[in-house]
Amino acid sequence: MPELSGAVGWLNSAPLTREMLRGNVVLVDIWTYSCINSLRQLPYLKSWAAKYHDAGLVVIGVHAPEFGFEKIRTNVEAAVRELKLQYPVALDTEHGIWRAFNNQYWPADYFIDGKGRIRHHHFGEGDYADAERLIQTLLRENGNAGIPGEVAIVSGEGIEAPPNFSAERSPETYVGYARAEHFASPEEVNRDARGAYSTPAKLTLNQWALSGSWNVGSESAVPLTPSGKIQFRFHSRDLHLVLGPTKEGKLARFRVRLDETAPAHDSGGDVAPDGTGSILEPRLYQLIRQSGEVRERTFEIEFLDPGAHAFVFTFG
Repeated sequence: MPELSGAVGWLNSAPLTREMLRGNVVLVDIWTYSCINSLRQLPYLKSWAAKYHDAGLVVIGVHAPEFGFEKIRTNVEAAVRELKLQYPVALDTEHGIWRAFNNQYWPADYFIDGKGRIRHHHFGEGDYADAERLIQTLLRENGNAGIPGEVAIVSGEGIEAPPNFSAERSPETYVGYARAEHFASPEEVNRDARGAYSTPAKLTLNQWALSGSWNVGSESAVPLTPSGKIQFRFHSRDLHLVLGPTKEGKLARFRVRLDETAPAHDSGGDVAPDGTGSILEPRLYQLIRQSGEVRERTFEIEFLDPGAHAFVFTFG
């Protein structure tokens, strides 16, 4: 197990070291709070941290930011409170722990035995029953022979609910030019400067487009006037968008449409049935959760106030 000295701070705990953790089974989860894959894993981590704490399991969340706003400590503190995380969280703002583990993924789980050896790793969501059985095995090896063999039945709610992978045909899609794909506006992106954009007559599956006046940066795109829009042709039960308020931190309002009408029963947790919502803090917003048959749809978000930031679409 690498040292954890790369952390610039800790939440829910005093700083922990490799030597302090020796003798415990440790699960290190490298995550970031705007990542939907990280969020959907949290119900299991919280369950294991509570269930096996007295048996010697230590769960550690290593918060390794993807976007600039996730480097701000107060933002991470607010997210940890909102997500009800009670286990230690290391603030890996400079990715020191990330590099020490030679990591490349969000989320990434490293399972460490009582002698400090990494015995297994898992990248991404899923395989939770196997992961819990591994935790049980490591605890038994560590002297806890009475660990029962049943695994927890966990059901996340809201944003943490499990995805519908069988219906998901749309990929994670970045809005900032550094990693953008499938951009369909006929105009070329005017990087880091004002540009006027329009939506083509038809979008095919997984294409997206801007309309209105925007400043497209490497991480995010910002509407410069009211009524700036993004359209996305998608196929998935859920549609999320990582959004941030204005540079001054002011609230920004938006309105969502699904196939040119209000989403109604298909609205996500951050949207009213009439499609309205507001951006209060930088995070992932659940905008659509299809309640019936999952099919290909056209999503539109209109920003009623200028200055908001749009970062990345994710699905589930």
